[in-house]
Amino acid sequence: MKIYHNPRCSKSRQGLAILEDSKFNFEVVNYLETPTSKEELLEIIKLLGITPLELVRKNEAIWKENYKGKTLSDSEIINAMVENPKLIERPIVINNGKAVIGRPPELIKTIL
Repeated sequence: MKIYHNPRCSKSRQGLAILEDSKFNFEVVNYLETPTSKEELLEIIKLLGITPLELVRKNEAIWKENYKGKTLSDSEIINAMVENPKLIERPIVINNGKAVIGRPPELIKTIL
């Protein structure tokens, strides 16, 4: 099990607490310090069953200033997230071939 975590995000901290309380073994990926590769991001999107745009935090200044209102391909959106990890929605938990965005954090319990 793996959680893509941003320690500065309250929802991400709540998601981490759910995993800690679950007593399952898991890996914490601080994706702001250890950026996610394009291949890894593609796999996460596939497991989530969403489009790349659905993984973007559209209220981030980086998105509003550089990408909002533009017609972007999936590949361009993924490249934007690789270059600007802050744009990735969080937390993301992956367990046994299933993934969920922990918004609200309680959604994480659905794949434990």
